[in-house]
Amino acid sequence: MSKKVLIAGYTGSMGQKVIELINSLPDFEISAGLAPTVQKELLPETAQVFTKLTEIPAGIAEIWIDFTVPSSVFENVSYALNHQMKPIVGTTGLTDEQVTTLKKLALDNHLGGLIAPNFGLSAVLLMKFAREAAKYFPDVEIIEMHHADKKDAPSGTALATAKLINETRLPHQTNTDEVETLANVRGGDYKGIKIHSVRLPGYIAHEEVLFGGPGEALTIRQDSFDRASFMSGVKVALEKVGELSKLVFGLEKIL
Repeated sequence: MSKKVLIAGYTGSMGQKVIELINSLPDFEISAGLAPTVQKELLPETAQVFTKLTEIPAGIAEIWIDFTVPSSVFENVSYALNHQMKPIVGTTGLTDEQVTTLKKLALDNHLGGLIAPNFGLSAVLLMKFAREAAKYFPDVEIIEMHHADKKDAPSGTALATAKLINETRLPHQTNTDEVETLANVRGGDYKGIKIHSVRLPGYIAHEEVLFGGPGEALTIRQDSFDRASFMSGVKVALEKVGELSKLVFGLEKIL
């Protein structure tokens, strides 16, 4: 019997890719969609459409896939967990405190799920490689480049990369005496790791991690040229979410 899936944000670019993916998988079916406006033609005829969280009944789906916006993702995932739907979350913008709250809510409801800053396998590998390199190169900066419509900055991937680097990097601050003659020109700062965000038309999702040392430099870069590249990770999440007993953070945890 096919597992029923609700797609929150089904009218967006990522949501439409998820529709294509699920329609191609024999063990899953789209039972419902959530979006601010109704576009029923995007979903299978049997799927129900909702424009408000409060309209969604319990039992409509077993899995909740969320590709919405930072301002609504916490409320969405809380609702999913409280109505016995296992979340797969690709929306970025959740704070550490919100993730902690959602993890507790998942345990209270005896549900597993996944929050992933990035579903692209190349991005997951970049984070893994950067974490390893940071043991040897404490001087590091991150540049992330995304499409002009991305709501949050820095990207969830860049922030997750900085947190992973911080796990293995010795406490370090590059050039503590520097002076900014233009406010914020050095970017954001996560525990001494500078993060720079670029938002331009024509880009999809790209990240560079730059390490510098005496007489040498190391650059790790990944590029996502098409949103279809994220679907391999979403497919893995769909196949593994039923095995999870808690809400986990990061696609690498289930690969």
